[in-house]
Amino acid sequence: MIKNDSAAVPLADGLVLREARPADLDRIGALLSERGDPDDAVDHRLVVTDPDAGWSACAVVVDGDRVVSTATLLDEEVRIGGIRLPAGQVELVATDSAYEGRGLVRSLMRWAHERSAARGHLVQVMIGIPYFYRRFGYEYAIDVPQALRVNTVPAGDGRATLRAARPSDIASMAALQASVQRGFDVTVPHSAACWRWLLDHESSSLRVLEEDGAVIATGRTTSAGEGILLAEAAARDESAARSLLSGVAALAPGGPVRIVHRAGTVTDGAWRECIEPEPRRSAEQYYIRVPDVAALLDRLRPLFRQRLATAGIDHTGRDIVVSTFGAHYRIPVLEDGLAEVVTGSAMQSPGAVGGAGVAPDHLAALLFGPHGIEGLSRIRPDVYAADEELFQALFPPLTADVLSYYLPY
Repeated sequence: MIKNDSAAVPLADGLVLREARPADLDRIGALLSERGDPDDAVDHRLVVTDPDAGWSACAVVVDGDRVVSTATLLDEEVRIGGIRLPAGQVELVATDSAYEGRGLVRSLMRWAHERSAARGHLVQVMIGIPYFYRRFGYEYAIDVPQALRVNTVPAGDGRATLRAARPSDIASMAALQASVQRGFDVTVPHSAACWRWLLDHESSSLRVLEEDGAVIATGRTTSAGEGILLAEAAARDESAARSLLSGVAALAPGGPVRIVHRAGTVTDGAWRECIEPEPRRSAEQYYIRVPDVAALLDRLRPLFRQRLATAGIDHTGRDIVVSTFGAHYRIPVLEDGLAEVVTGSAMQSPGAVGGAGVAPDHLAALLFGPHGIEGLSRIRPDVYAADEELFQALFPPLTADVLSYYLPY
């Protein structure tokens, strides 16, 4: 186990895992650029030179002075039903091709997860390459929104101006995003540090629409090479939303314009007639890792109590039982609320005690995803509930909106 974040950990073949240092910056940047994209080196520099993250956010595996593998842990927050869950996000992972197959990423993920636990994170969340991170306990949970093509560009009202965002705009942009996210069940907002990084990001740009000195809309765009993508769009009203899209389209005259869809928002209403509906061609989802089931369920007790009250279900004097088959979790329901979660041994047949069964690799989808227990039970034989009314109230389908450092494509 890694007891100290800055301690060096010897690995096989003379390799060493340790916290990154300023002297490693160019070597890490070269590795990220070679195995990923040159923008990754820029992203890494923004993180490690930021006062909220710093060098302690990054670890490397070195062979002498050579950086042969690296990973970075970011601080995030997942919000659900008014509850804030501290979260970690592992990004900027890369290994020198000559050192692949030695378990270096596994060692770095262990470092990241132990550090994440030490920071009090209850979950980890990320967008990552297919399947790879499932090997480290991550599971698909939250749908990534589609990027839809714009067929007709709306006319702006001519009173507002689109410009690049400045540091002084962060508060206004964050307020607009908070207003949008209030309409979703599960949200991941940008951290204060992430707002700063995005202002200096080279592969996307933060933009604001300004009218009479006030920011009335905002969005994040990709470069306008052969077209442009507008993501994270938020607007005061539908008029501002139309002017935002009109201004962004003008940045790429003649090129295709796509927007990342945020269902049920002001921009959704304003742009509905401008976009081309497309069937989802493939499943794309954010990963979530739940390292300690009992700790997460315990934090969610106020939400469970609220859901029971809203549904008018009185379960007083009985236990809510959820089994992941290798273990089970009991939440006693008292007159004045839900008691602390009690962890028990393997339970293969939770239905016999009126409980619910959920395979551990579907737990994240149950707690944060769009299907709820009713939907999951239709497509997963190892997700079911004996008391359907109780568990459908506790685990309903959820809408989600994730603001991530990395944009969906």
